[in-house]
Amino acid sequence: MTTVCSMVLIFNQSDINIDSLVLALELNIFLICTMYVVGWFVGGLVEIEAQQRQQLKENMLSLKEEMARREQMEKEMARLDRLNTIGEMAAGIGHEIRNPMTTVRGFLQLMEEKERYAQDREFLELMLSELDRANSIISDFLSLAKNKAVDLKEQNLNAIIEGLFPLIQADAMVADKNIEKDLGDIPALLLDEKEIRQLILNLVRNGLEAMPAGGKLTIRTVVDREEAVMAVQDEGSGIEDEVLGKIGTPFFTTKDTGTGLGLAVCNSIAARHKARIDVQTTPKGATFYVRFRLST
Repeated sequence: MTTVCSMVLIFNQSDINIDSLVLALELNIFLICTMYVVGWFVGGLVEIEAQQRQQLKENMLSLKEEMARREQMEKEMARLDRLNTIGEMAAGIGHEIRNPMTTVRGFLQLMEEKERYAQDREFLELMLSELDRANSIISDFLSLAKNKAVDLKEQNLNAIIEGLFPLIQADAMVADKNIEKDLGDIPALLLDEKEIRQLILNLVRNGLEAMPAGGKLTIRTVVDREEAVMAVQDEGSGIEDEVLGKIGTPFFTTKDTGTGLGLAVCNSIAARHKARIDVQTTPKGATFYVRFRLST
């Protein structure tokens, strides 16, 4: 802009010849230099202002990300606090509840074997099944206990999956669904076999229940950088956003007969193994990733 103004000034004060142009330039040299200095100064100010604006934008984005992280952390702390409360309650009363239940179940079994109760056998079987269901819920409560002891040994995750696969296949066949495994080469991990079996069964059964007949569920294992990953992928309709934010919360369930403890138990098992569970969902299905840290 300074150059354009200088040229307009010179050509205004001279004819179109070299001598008059040089004379006009000599007469206005101070003004032209002043305009260049002012232009340089203003340009510098504009550049500084642009940099400040960009820095402000980056700071705002960073602040938004930090606020989102803090909100997520508060939600996670609230979830863990609920899990801890339930775990403490479970550890305190779980065994005490089981003792009378075991006694009641034993007497019901004895009554079921007697001929005089033959006409009531249907009701006795119903009571036994409900006692078993209550016992299963108590087992889930006990699995949520924060201080539950785990027997960690070097185990091959693929071997645990292979051992469970016939049972998982049977569940899938009953539901008229398909199941596949794609097991990669992963190193041995410190695992509690019983707990990992429960984790796998919970995730697989959730996936099977999320799919219509004919759907396919896939179990994969792979090494991803410094983690061994087990993925359970279904071909259901995915998880809605409002449900995704609450998934894993104790007692939250979308099933008519669910307790809302299955994924909460999975999260507790993962935490005791210093692992984490991530969820990825699309309209074509959901994938649960269990990520175990590799020993260094």
